[in-house]
Amino acid sequence: MKLKQNDQILVTKGKDKGKKAKVLRGFPAKGQILVEGVNVKKVHKRPKKDGEKGQIVEVPYPFDVSKAKFICPKCNKPVRLEYKITDNKKYRVCKKCKAEV
Repeated sequence: MKLKQNDQILVTKGKDKGKKAKVLRGFPAKGQILVEGVNVKKVHKRPKKDGEKGQIVEVPYPFDVSKAKFICPKCNKPVRLEYKITDNKKYRVCKKCKAEV
């Protein structure tokens, strides 16, 4: 999975199409990412203590990586990423401007 935590992404499909946001967490085994303010659902929380009221909280849920594109910090466009291996180190590279990410 080429998207990682703190990457800026653009959502390309779904109800939040066109939103730019930051990746909070990645789930490589499932091929999903958790993004700030995207794919938000309302969750009803029970009261924990006596006398406390229940709440409705908005929580972001993970969605598939294929529905997001990485935004290159150099060219500021949604791009695909490729890997380059030099000196036994693996780097992510923008396919448009060839800048290391």
